[in-house]
Amino acid sequence: MRRLPGSVLIALLVAIEVLPLLWLLMNSFKSQDEFLNAPTWALPRSLNVQNYVDAWITGNIGQYLGNSILAVFPALFLMLLLGVAAGFVLEVMVFRGRAGILLLFLAGIMVPGQMILLPLFSVYFQAGITGSLWPLIITYTATGLPLTVFMMATYFRAIPREVFEASTLDGASIFRSFFSVALPMARNSIVTVGLVQFFFFWNDLLIALTFTNSSQLRTVQVGLLNFTGQFGATQYGPLFAAICINVFGILAIYLVLNQRIMAGLASGAVKG
Repeated sequence: MRRLPGSVLIALLVAIEVLPLLWLLMNSFKSQDEFLNAPTWALPRSLNVQNYVDAWITGNIGQYLGNSILAVFPALFLMLLLGVAAGFVLEVMVFRGRAGILLLFLAGIMVPGQMILLPLFSVYFQAGITGSLWPLIITYTATGLPLTVFMMATYFRAIPREVFEASTLDGASIFRSFFSVALPMARNSIVTVGLVQFFFFWNDLLIALTFTNSSQLRTVQVGLLNFTGQFGATQYGPLFAAICINVFGILAIYLVLNQRIMAGLASGAVKG
């Protein structure tokens, strides 16, 4: 009986999370007539897979997903490479002024994203790269670095200094210590930080909406925002189908990497 309140609370939280997903999936198979005339929670009369075909082909959701992949994954790679290396240098290497440099990175977290859009747009326009995905890649990389550097410096702080001292005594250079010692020990943490930043980048609307100046460059979030324009009047079935493709794809990634995320968030996970 003492566990009953906890079980009820867990069941309630699960219902809050799962029911909207089921409602979303259910509506993705409904026809336009069912949306207009049937009750909201009514089951679809049939599995109308044409909604997914329309979302993929007519709604160009496949192209939008491709643009998101081409913008997010290069930015994620650059951000992790630079952020993990900077976190390692600022925490493991000893030199004058490293505390001040870390504070400068932390100051970047406090800068609202809305403040940098207009200056960045002017710079990108003058550089002649506004007709490509480079503005998104550069902006995502730069905006993700402050949090990445701070988190990775914190993770490297948990690794005993004796590990790196031993590698140095064995003749390893600083680069060898970074790639052969630090990276393997921090792999769970890197996956955790990378996935957190991936969600930020993938779900971004403001930056993508600002720097995509043509329909061929729209990311998935901008594409969903403009999705109704592909059909004239709102066609709810293809719209819900497009949202399902995006939501359940991201959910699948999280489920696959769930154990790594938990390990990275756990105390002392960077030790092995």
